Amino acid sequence: MELVLGYLGLGLMLALAGIGSSIGTTIAGNAAEGALKVNPEKSGNYMVLSALPATQGIYGFVAFFMWLSQVTPDTGAKIFGIGISVGIVCLLSAIRQGMVCANGIVGVSQGHNVFTNTLIYAALPEFYAILGLVGAIMAL
Repeated sequence: MELVLGYLGLGLMLALAGIGSSIGTTIAGNAAEGALKVNPEKSGNYMVLSALPATQGIYGFVAFFMWLSQVTPDTGAKIFGIGISVGIVCLLSAIRQGMVCANGIVGVSQGHNVFTNTLIYAALPEFYAILGLVGAIMAL
């Protein structure tokens, strides 16, 4: 049973982080599609902001890969706890980061000079995903 819990934790870590990144990038990407109609010259800025929420999926994958060889009957519950924790943090931070980026994309398309500020604001939810990854690393 512990072995099953460990693999379930790994699956949740990877899946939740990936789901969060796909939702976050979709939120920002939808804003970018609308913004292209208003101000297509800023498409590079839109792409950068749309891609930011993808990093949480990478963090989930890194943590998954780090813990994959550690699954044993003795570590199953521990890995489940780490997996669900990292997965939820990455899921929620990616979605919220996508919302921040979407608002920045709208502002940039309207001619406001908010690209740099948006990057700074988007780094705030990113920080918590990084903490989740660091926590997973420290638990090794």
